[in-house]
Amino acid sequence: MPNAPLTIGRLSALTGVHVETIRYYERIGLMPEPPRSEGGHRHFDVEHRKRLAFIRRCRQLGFAIPEIDALLRLVDGGTVTCAEVHDITRSHLESVQDKIIDLKRLEGVLETMIEECRGGTVPDCPVIDALFRTPR
Repeated sequence: MPNAPLTIGRLSALTGVHVETIRYYERIGLMPEPPRSEGGHRHFDVEHRKRLAFIRRCRQLGFAIPEIDALLRLVDGGTVTCAEVHDITRSHLESVQDKIIDLKRLEGVLETMIEECRGGTVPDCPVIDALFRTPR
């Protein structure tokens, strides 16, 4: 049945989001609390699944929880405007670009460390020595 309620385990399996993470998203308000059966089991529906997939994709792209919350307020018809979503996304892009710069620096440091290492069997290792050095 396509409209049959989903258990939290089934929702987890369908979305690749761990059960505890789903519960966490409920506690912090990213996921609405679903109705429960008489036995107290959560009954999720297609909308819960779509929302959880949205949250998961945002997390994969590195959005922080407050950013996702703001994006979902737009989806939910709240007070967030498209211009605010643009600003959130622009800010996130700048953060990603800063991380790329840092990673490129790290790449250079690691390449230098590897170049200094001859890979021999002596106990002196330039890579270990470099890791003990204080950065400039």
